[in-house]
Amino acid sequence: MFRFVRSVITDFADLLFPTLCLSCNQPLGDNERILCTDCRINLPETGQHQESNSQVLNKFAGKVPIQFAASYLYYTKGGTVQKLIHHIKYKGKKEAAKEIANWYGYQLKDKSNWLNVADLIVGVPLHKNRQRQRGYNQADWIAEGLSESLEIPFRTDVLIRTKFLSSQTRKNRIERWENVSSVFAVQNTDVVKDKHVVVVDDVLTTGATVEACAAELLKAGCKSVGILTIAATHR
Repeated sequence: MFRFVRSVITDFADLLFPTLCLSCNQPLGDNERILCTDCRINLPETGQHQESNSQVLNKFAGKVPIQFAASYLYYTKGGTVQKLIHHIKYKGKKEAAKEIANWYGYQLKDKSNWLNVADLIVGVPLHKNRQRQRGYNQADWIAEGLSESLEIPFRTDVLIRTKFLSSQTRKNRIERWENVSSVFAVQNTDVVKDKHVVVVDDVLTTGATVEACAAELLKAGCKSVGILTIAATHR
């Protein structure tokens, strides 16, 4: 009886307040999540996980030794992916981060020899003040989604951000690197020592943030570091 009543209430609520596609704002069907079928089919996937030398990996050449790097989607101003990231970061849609990461994880599964030996997934940390403002760290939700589909453990207590910095949005590569080069630290070195670690984030632009995280992990004794993001700009 209770289940029946709950089902009726849920159906009534969906009728009054239907769940909408985060891209086109049309009501979602029974088997649709986050995006409607049309918007999901038309996602601008990069296919970088199928390349031996991806565009993302090239961003780190000669800087930090990254073993594997790929992004799921291309990020363009005004596009579906920008709308998704905006909802995830600023509209409280943290579950969307996990769902999209899940989609990507199933694509990645068994496609990379390096991921097959990965021991741990960690998200790029937010400063505690920023996380308090937002209520969550979207990178941790991405890490959880990838963890579920790739069957690799994730942890949220490995990396910390020690300084509260201004936004990176309007900075060039050099300014971004200077902004983040000394703001991360590994607080659990025993957890990462001699391990293959995957660092994840929402959007990769210049790569300065994940590069700084990778540098700290390697300094702490990581055997190797890979990078995965939901989106990446074309530059």
